[in-house]
Amino acid sequence: MANEEVILLDFWPSMYGMRVRVALAEKCVNFEYKEQNMVEKSSILLEMNPIYKKIPVLIHNGKPICESLNVVQYIDEVWKDKVTFLPSDPYEKYQAMFWADYVEKVFDTGRKLWNEKGGEKQTRKENYIDTLRMLEGILGDKLYFGGEKFGYLDISLIGICSWFYTYEKFGEFSTEVETPKIIAWMKRCIKRESVSKYVVEPLKVYDFALQIRKHYGIE
Repeated sequence: MANEEVILLDFWPSMYGMRVRVALAEKCVNFEYKEQNMVEKSSILLEMNPIYKKIPVLIHNGKPICESLNVVQYIDEVWKDKVTFLPSDPYEKYQAMFWADYVEKVFDTGRKLWNEKGGEKQTRKENYIDTLRMLEGILGDKLYFGGEKFGYLDISLIGICSWFYTYEKFGEFSTEVETPKIIAWMKRCIKRESVSKYVVEPLKVYDFALQIRKHYGIE
């Protein structure tokens, strides 16, 4: 589409933002990236997402689309002349959307490994690994979650690749040992230009997590 304005309000270590960046890259959509300060929120973020005041927000010709899974679906529907993310079969589409929602639980259990103090670390680790194993069961021996094709569920989960190292350091485990098929999937995805360009280097994310823990006194 010619003469379009596409702006992404985002925060560099966000797994939710990474999925949107990858989706845009897969569709070859040019966009303006605007990094956001999540402490002192910008006027444009507050204007474009007044309800949740969160990133990522895609602004397409002045109109905001919020919540990352909604944004990925929007990208898939608007830029139809490129690859498609969601299956055309209604049941397969439903399954992809169902498991994409489940990915939010994976993200949440992973977050608790590094930014919560107290409680039982072993329990947090087991909860996270259990959620990841559930996805590994869905992946099975396929190249991607959709089979031969990199699609919606892959994009939904892709941001976690930047965070595996952080989870492993604070959880004291190996993702490759616990879920080897997920790591094999990650290595295939990383070979894609869209992923290698927009999924953040893990050591940068780990350093960010250390800074956040120090700031909030999490030991």
